[in-house]
Amino acid sequence: MRILTFNANGLRSAASKGFFAWFAGQGVDVLCVQETKAQEHQLRDAAMLPDGYRAWFKDASTKKGYSGVAIYSRREPDEVRTALGWAPFDDEGRYIEARFGCLSVVSLYIPSGSSGEARQRFKEEVMDWLKPILAQWLASGREYVLCGDWNIVRAKNDIKNWSSNQKNSGCLPHERAWLNGLIADDCHDGLIVPPAHGWKDAFRVVKPDAVEYTWWSQRGNARANNVGWRIDYQLCTPGIAAGIRSAEIFPTPKFSDHAPLLVEYAR
Repeated sequence: MRILTFNANGLRSAASKGFFAWFAGQGVDVLCVQETKAQEHQLRDAAMLPDGYRAWFKDASTKKGYSGVAIYSRREPDEVRTALGWAPFDDEGRYIEARFGCLSVVSLYIPSGSSGEARQRFKEEVMDWLKPILAQWLASGREYVLCGDWNIVRAKNDIKNWSSNQKNSGCLPHERAWLNGLIADDCHDGLIVPPAHGWKDAFRVVKPDAVEYTWWSQRGNARANNVGWRIDYQLCTPGIAAGIRSAEIFPTPKFSDHAPLLVEYAR
């Protein structure tokens, strides 16, 4: 199974830059999109509905053209869920889950706090609220793949300018401690003891020491100079992680300020 996650920063914009033509050649089984930045009726267009796939969307209801997540799949899911039960999060279009038997594939978009204190406070509320949900999923007996933009780096290998970003949202020590506290591996920043049983960072399963990024600021030639952050992940349960065959980030072609992340699983 090949699963692709991609923050499109506007799916119509990414499509106009050739994303779906590129996507058609990747042999993807499930695509998880974040930041569709559109309402569903605007995305039900042939240019954004590739042959052989069906699509499900969760739009932001609080602000049109904002946030939004989607899942594209070759196979019809048994069930699609679009709410976790907390309106401030759900209404911003930040979660959609497709269930295939005992496997759940989730497209998840954690808020950014970079625009100011109010949004940083909301991000931290989301982190606190989401933590027990993630623990419940981990303990549920289901296999999960959580795809998305988490807006947090894990460690020094995940960001070009480590020292100068320690006070910036997305690289704050308590944010990193929260994220690394979910993940059972040694690719953290040393602030926490990783859990004995936790999620697996699919990219780090196969590339534990790689220095690769999934997002670049649109200022100051950051992408040309590869001044990036790795903030897009596929976190998965240990069972499905054991069968990871490969993980690849695609910084080119450029469809967005984020790069797609493709992971191949054995099942």
